Amino acid sequence: MKEWKAPEKEAQKMTRDGAVSVNLVTGETTYPDHREPEQDHSVSGDTAGAAGKAVDRAELHREQAAAKKKRRKQRRAYREGEAASRPSSRLQFSEADQVKPELQGAIRKSDKAADRLDAARDAIPNKSPGKPHANPLSLPIQEAGAAIHGKVREVEQENSGVQSGHLRERSFEKAVGYGNRRVQNWRAERKLKPWRDAAKAEQAVVKANADFYYRKAMAENPQFASNPISRLWQKRKLQKQYAAAYRAAGKTAQAGKTAEATTKAAKKAAQESKRTALFLKRHWKGALIVGGIGLLLVMLLGSLQSCSSMFGGGVSNIMASSYLSEDSDMLAAEEAYCAKEDELREYLDTYEATHDYDEYHFDLDEIEHDPYVLISILSALHEGVFTIDQVQGDLQTLFDKQYILTETVTTETRYRTETRTDSEGNEYEVEVPYTWYIYTVTLENFDLSHVPVYMMGEEQLSLYATYMPTLGNRPDLFPSSGYVNKYIDNPPTAWEIPAEYLTDERFNTLITEAEKYLGYPYVWGGSSPSTSFDCSGFVSYVLTNSGLCNTRRLGAQGLYNISTPVSDPQPGDLVFFVGTYDTSGVSHVGIYVGDGMMLHCGDPIQYSNLNTTYWQSHFYAYGRPPYN
Repeated sequence: MKEWKAPEKEAQKMTRDGAVSVNLVTGETTYPDHREPEQDHSVSGDTAGAAGKAVDRAELHREQAAAKKKRRKQRRAYREGEAASRPSSRLQFSEADQVKPELQGAIRKSDKAADRLDAARDAIPNKSPGKPHANPLSLPIQEAGAAIHGKVREVEQENSGVQSGHLRERSFEKAVGYGNRRVQNWRAERKLKPWRDAAKAEQAVVKANADFYYRKAMAENPQFASNPISRLWQKRKLQKQYAAAYRAAGKTAQAGKTAEATTKAAKKAAQESKRTALFLKRHWKGALIVGGIGLLLVMLLGSLQSCSSMFGGGVSNIMASSYLSEDSDMLAAEEAYCAKEDELREYLDTYEATHDYDEYHFDLDEIEHDPYVLISILSALHEGVFTIDQVQGDLQTLFDKQYILTETVTTETRYRTETRTDSEGNEYEVEVPYTWYIYTVTLENFDLSHVPVYMMGEEQLSLYATYMPTLGNRPDLFPSSGYVNKYIDNPPTAWEIPAEYLTDERFNTLITEAEKYLGYPYVWGGSSPSTSFDCSGFVSYVLTNSGLCNTRRLGAQGLYNISTPVSDPQPGDLVFFVGTYDTSGVSHVGIYVGDGMMLHCGDPIQYSNLNTTYWQSHFYAYGRPPYN
């Protein structure tokens, strides 16, 4: 007998995965259309809870960071406003200043600003506000809240009502927290208001006092009154100097020293104004053109300080012709360079005592440099301002390029007579060869002023050329330098060329172009007004830009090669020299202007008399360029 089996019953239904057949006895499920069931991507309660905790913890950290930032800001506001113990900022005006009409407004503003500062200082409480303390229970409460919200997120996915309620609760908590933080910030700011008001009043005093010294400097230096570019630049510079002097006096907390320090800063600025005027007087056209463009952009941008950063090779070439580094750093740089020269000098002076050779030959140039060349190079390399720590590598690089030390050993086989004894006891003489060592030491001083063109781009070379004719407006820094006499005390002047020479249209055109650059400094390799010139660069530029002879850039020898030698020179011819420095062939060139005078790029560009011993000893020939 066959075993009886209950008949299998099946039921079919449609689901999102397609048709499903279910065996009602065994419970087995099949998919007649062979579709794979979709996976369930919904977030589980555990995952949602973990994610929620992470979000809450991130928000907790953000709130803690914001609170820490607020406390730092409050402490800084207190430090900046802690002005009660600082020295007095009230200026003492001399009787002479008080009667000058142009200073009356500045004096009143200074006194009013000092009155407001005194009132703000009197309003500061005797008790320090202290450091704000956070609630010690805030962190545990926040941690507990984050944990609770994480638990709620574990079940809110299964119940839309719980989810909606949780969202409303979170929004309410954030609103309450925001309002609480605003109240706390308002209370902290109100508590620090007296110190903050004192800081603002102090800044106003510094500005008003600097304005007085600026107006006083303008009254004592009327040459700046007609130049708006100079006035703006000097006012900005003097404000910086006054603020620096005031901060220094505040750090030392020496009562009554601020006025003295700032008076010295004002006098120093006035002296620099006079020195800068010499440069602006010689190049006033370029200053007004370049400075006028810069001033227009400054007004559009509303920031004088941004001017120098935007125009590193433009406005700064004219307006920033002063050394801006600290005196201590500039003097330290010069001292460090001199120390390197002293070490080289000591090495050469003791050479024979420290080396063991038979013969020594020395061919040594002088070990020397001009400090203004050094400081101008460093200032140009560092966009106007440097510290001694920043230029240590530059000093070594410059030293290696300026001084080229060559040491060579040559040998000779020589003979000496020796007396010897034979086997029978008889003496005899023999010639014995030996090696003779000859040491040759050569030191070439390439001249530090020749180095910039080999390590600077056109913009930096332009800055260097801007510093040199003014000596950074600091002739007092190295008064023994020869440049002080050439550039500041006795600057070059124009030569009165006879009127009959100027009737020659070609010569008149040539000399008109050449005299534009009278007083420009000598810059080795320079060939344009922006970089200044060397001798051949100057002559090449004048010939080409006058439209009389397109030579392009030629050296002194190249200019001689294209010229026709003449024995009866006329104004407009060129004059050539040899042996002015260590090079073969023609080494210097100038423009002959008649009556034994020439205009050339010496140091600086100037007129010189050819009938001196120096020029006569180096004279080579006259030549006429191939004029158009």
